[in-house]
Amino acid sequence: MIMKTEFYIDGTWVAPLAAKPLAVINPATEEAYATISAGASGDIDKAVAAARKAFESWSRSPKDERLSMIEKIVAVYWSRMEEMADAISKEMGAPIRLARDAQAAAGLYHMEAFLNTLRTFTFEHALDAANPQEKIVHEPIGVCGLITPWNWPMNQIALKVIPAIATGCTVILKPSEIAPMSAMLFAEIVDEAGLPAGVFNLVNGEGHIVGDALSSHPDVDMMSFTGSTRAGMAVSRSAAGNVKRVSLELGGKSPNIVFADADLEDAIGRGLAHCFQNTGQSCNAPTRMLVERPVYDQAVKFAAGIAAGYVVGDPAKDGDHIGPLVSDVQFNKVQQLIETGIAEGATLVAGGPGRPDGFDRGYFVRPTVFAGVHNAMTIAQEEIFGPVLVMIPFDTEDEAVGIANDTPYGLSGYIQTGSPEKAQRVARRIRAGMIQINGKSRAPGSPFGGFKQSGNGREGGKWGLEDFLEVKAISG
Repeated sequence: MIMKTEFYIDGTWVAPLAAKPLAVINPATEEAYATISAGASGDIDKAVAAARKAFESWSRSPKDERLSMIEKIVAVYWSRMEEMADAISKEMGAPIRLARDAQAAAGLYHMEAFLNTLRTFTFEHALDAANPQEKIVHEPIGVCGLITPWNWPMNQIALKVIPAIATGCTVILKPSEIAPMSAMLFAEIVDEAGLPAGVFNLVNGEGHIVGDALSSHPDVDMMSFTGSTRAGMAVSRSAAGNVKRVSLELGGKSPNIVFADADLEDAIGRGLAHCFQNTGQSCNAPTRMLVERPVYDQAVKFAAGIAAGYVVGDPAKDGDHIGPLVSDVQFNKVQQLIETGIAEGATLVAGGPGRPDGFDRGYFVRPTVFAGVHNAMTIAQEEIFGPVLVMIPFDTEDEAVGIANDTPYGLSGYIQTGSPEKAQRVARRIRAGMIQINGKSRAPGSPFGGFKQSGNGREGGKWGLEDFLEVKAISG
């Protein structure tokens, strides 16, 4: 049993004020393999006090000093990449190849992208050419509470911690209590890199206790949260009493519009791969596939055949297989929604309820595809957060856009077509923060975030830095 029961506060590992052990479960075995501590409001008070004290000097540190420190963090992170991949694989069930090549690598990718952005970022400039006497100054907002999720742990830690400290803020990180081991390793990395005491602090615990104490704390100037829409609303309510800034990256039910002029088999294969990646546990997954009616039946056949070829397997083994869901709660939710899809009349063309053949334990699910879906069905509206794709036919471009936007979410949108003009036209009509055309990936430093109940603010690039900055105008 791994014991990681201390918190990282003011540059050192400290015991919680009261012992409250919390088991960390390996989702492939359903057995506890590590123990952390669940903190309380008093632990948050200590961490906030340390961050407030450190802010006085860190906020005034030269940009070059902050650049140098982040470069050291990147170097240590690189040297411990394999440890990070192993931690992520065990805590949330990502197959080790995915944990290494995507999960752990995402943290490094974002840290290096922020370094490039910070090097050229201007913290002070004239208002405009006609008013050089008025200076616009970008200053760190202050002490920041950061709450990160379990599904892409290092991706989100890098997208919050690095821009916050890059701009001169100090932070308190509360990682998910379901998958905290990667965050504990990150704290070790920060400590080894020599970040000044109090700039980075970590307190583990449950969201309704530690998360609420952090969100409502009067000495916290900003909250940055990634997770479910419901939890994001709770953070916003807790933060409202102090009128602190709140940045939210929440859920999604992203449409993937496949037009008849697309390379159909390639488009369906890419759509399934993205939907099923990370066992479907990605907020920007293209989980609603909207297919133009003339090719709909053929698309369904392609999807059923491709899905049948997916392999579910042990995350500790190398390969391109799908791992388990993260927890029993998530497993039960996905099972219930699959059953709901069947009950509401959707046609099951691949997968279905229950564990895959050969599994009698672990939170493994069958990669599932539904056809004959309409957008009013529960499985077309609720974020399932599992390897479940719903396929919806459409007749016209206007209808496709209408279905795509008929959701409370607006995180991502995907378009597959052989017409560049149509792709650009439709991209501008989808109410979402990110659009990808024909599988083109977003570039380093591209803003990540969405519309509507998918949240507010943007992470990544200069937008990620600006999230943690106040704007001050100095005239004369």
